[in-house]
Amino acid sequence: MSALQPEIEQLLAVSEPDVELLLAEVVSGSTLRVFIDHPDGVTLGLCERVSGHLNQYRDRYALEVSSPGQDRPLTRPQHFSRFLGRHARLRLRDSCGTRKSVTGELVGASDREVTIAASDGVVTIPYEQIVRSNLVPGD
Repeated sequence: MSALQPEIEQLLAVSEPDVELLLAEVVSGSTLRVFIDHPDGVTLGLCERVSGHLNQYRDRYALEVSSPGQDRPLTRPQHFSRFLGRHARLRLRDSCGTRKSVTGELVGASDREVTIAASDGVVTIPYEQIVRSNLVPGD
């Protein structure tokens, strides 16, 4: 998640209140990639409208707006709760800066941590250690 995410969330809350901003990230320093969702699904027209609302960012970034797809990003506790029983991949960084990845079935989620049944056992991970996470397509 980028520092722009809260700013974009506020903008869309006013202009497109039914749109959920899943992730806003700056990729390669020059592209602002935005993943959105909507209760009725994401259409090309919705992506175009959201792109129009984000015109102020075009002077700094190339803009990409799209649906989450099968490997939907998980960025909030509600996302993890919603997809319990599905497989996810979590990229982690601990307090020492060590990075690792955990893949498995989401079996629990609270406001502070997520529990995942990985191949080497069930682990509970605080959200602040998660750098990036997404659903794993195919299940």
